[in-house]
Amino acid sequence: MSGPRVRETTLDDCPRVAEIRVRGWQSAYKGLIPQSYLDGLSVAEDAARHRRRLEQGDGSVVNLVAEHDGCVVGWACHGPHRASEVRAGDVELYAIYVQPDLLGQGVGRALLRESTDRCAAAGYARMLLWVLRENTPARLFYERAGFRPDGAEEPFEAGGSAVPEVRYARVLTGTGLG
Repeated sequence: MSGPRVRETTLDDCPRVAEIRVRGWQSAYKGLIPQSYLDGLSVAEDAARHRRRLEQGDGSVVNLVAEHDGCVVGWACHGPHRASEVRAGDVELYAIYVQPDLLGQGVGRALLRESTDRCAAAGYARMLLWVLRENTPARLFYERAGFRPDGAEEPFEAGGSAVPEVRYARVLTGTGLG
């Protein structure tokens, strides 16, 4: 697969983004999050939620999609660090998902590179993200991109269970991920 084209998300992308996100959760989090929670995820509800967020957004959250041969194959979203009451020098990668059968083919790297490049260009000093502690493939992906755990941990509630997450951080230098 040649490199994907990354662009901003449009309202027309919402159904496909939701499909990628839901299938991504069901694939990546199998065995990490209660199966009943994963089985209850709805593409239609997720698409409606994405549409509302795009329509009501103030521009501080950036949604990107990766396309290959005109088809959306990945999605990423970043914006102000959510734990900060004051918008300091940090930005947060809220999500990044790739069509499950295309994992390892550069889609995630292209999305992450575009997100970090945009954030560095906007003057953010550091990007943070949360990842499930037991999601070894995702943790390795972020570590290869220069992210490191910063010691913060907190539980994510899913289906009545507390699932541990760890926070990763990377200094943004404006040089991208190479």
